[in-house]
Amino acid sequence: MLAPVVFCWKCDRHETIRALEERGIGFKSLQESIDTSTPGGRLVFHVFGALAEFERELIRERIRAGLAAARSRGRKGGRPRVMTPEKIEVARQMYESRKHTLAAVAETVGVSRATLYRCLRSSY
Repeated sequence: MLAPVVFCWKCDRHETIRALEERGIGFKSLQESIDTSTPGGRLVFHVFGALAEFERELIRERIRAGLAAARSRGRKGGRPRVMTPEKIEVARQMYESRKHTLAAVAETVGVSRATLYRCLRSSY
């Protein structure tokens, strides 16, 4: 009796294919011409998997090197802060005067109320 086989257009999830293999289910990729129900197909599948893992490691190393180089030049990652020290001071003065609503303060400094709450909470 033939083992069941799953067909797909393109192979890009090696974990899924390994899980199928553990259950005795073959896999055939129409795009890459891989057939894991044969010894040669399993070899090609594992070679492709090893190459993909190697490429991921190279990318990871390049990213780490790029981030380290940027840090050494004084760059910091992440999103730029919306609340500058000047905006924080204006917001604090307006808030402490009790003459303005939080919505008005947030609109004046150009941020959301959530950002204003977060900023005011961290500055006290």
